[in-house]
Amino acid sequence: MKLIILFTAGLVLAVFALLMFLSGVFRQQDYLQPWSQGYSAAMTDPRLRLAAHGLLAASGHNMQPWLIKLDQKNDKVFTLYADNRRLSPAVDPEARQLMISQGTFLEYVRIAGQQLGYQVDIKLFPEGGYDESRLEESMASKPVARLTLNSISLVSQPPLYNYLFQPDTNRGPYTSDKLSPVQLKGLQSINYISGLKMNIVQDAGNMKILGDYAEKAAVIEADVDSVMQESARIFRANEREKNQFRDGFSVEGQGTSGIMRHILQGAVTLFPSLNEGKAASKQFINSTTASVKSTPAYVLIISNDNSRVSQIRSGMLYSRLTLTAHLQGLAMQPLSQVLEEYPEMSRLYSGIHREYAAPGQTIQMLARVGTPLKTGQLSMRRDVLELLDDN
Repeated sequence: MKLIILFTAGLVLAVFALLMFLSGVFRQQDYLQPWSQGYSAAMTDPRLRLAAHGLLAASGHNMQPWLIKLDQKNDKVFTLYADNRRLSPAVDPEARQLMISQGTFLEYVRIAGQQLGYQVDIKLFPEGGYDESRLEESMASKPVARLTLNSISLVSQPPLYNYLFQPDTNRGPYTSDKLSPVQLKGLQSINYISGLKMNIVQDAGNMKILGDYAEKAAVIEADVDSVMQESARIFRANEREKNQFRDGFSVEGQGTSGIMRHILQGAVTLFPSLNEGKAASKQFINSTTASVKSTPAYVLIISNDNSRVSQIRSGMLYSRLTLTAHLQGLAMQPLSQVLEEYPEMSRLYSGIHREYAAPGQTIQMLARVGTPLKTGQLSMRRDVLELLDDN
């Protein structure tokens, strides 16, 4: 009996050690370096310092689809381009989410500028809009925005600045508490952008409707092979892959942390099928269901049209909303699958627009908001120098 116990214990330890090794438990987490405030402070060029802050913003599928060009004649000017190498054609065929991601970056840069003593003037599409018939080529040739830094006197620290360094998304459980009047007023007061409106709902009727949309959309998405395969391609299974790519998805996105993160990473590395096919689809559906069940409120960002400018401005508003939520002790998570434009989602897309948007309007974002029970996990970020486009 003792031999059996010792053998079993040894086998368990061996498996545990193998999983830790495959996970990369002792590797340095280079992909988390940009979250340190000292990371941007090491940049001597203020434009790179600001871009390092923008890098922390939320982006569709964490693809961080940003390129910047530093003006060689004016050291206070740089331009932002959408990185057409980071498109997600299956899940985002119209590149709407990618353009929203341009806005999230710009708002983080604007807020960081206030902290560093700059008013950042942002001019969208300074060389004209995209040719939609040649979208990828237009993205490469036409900047999304020109940013100009104008020195200002810093009277006080911007209230949202420190929250740039918190995780933008928390997929964990939230308390059942509704938003307080103070929290509600704080969130509702931030919309300074014309052509956009923000609806926060927490009544039982709308909570049920929006929760149903989120769950049904997850079931549809999980059954679309092209979408799930696209997600699988950007899943980073272990510390080595996370350091190599520094974008996309990882087990932290499932709310896993601590030693369990390494156990799961090791298991997925050893058996990739654990995060592929039916297993991945089931995990995605279960995760969405759990999120819906612990959601006290939803927020919708709605634009008067679906222009590229409105998409970018929606991203700017979403960033400000996220940071203001942090200030209020709240967390957020996008649940925007129902807003995606691929054919299989069209019925639900039309339905939610009939119920929550006027004719001609577009719902750009749907997110859950509430008081988190656990701290969110930091996600991978690229090195800011990778954003530099020297062409």
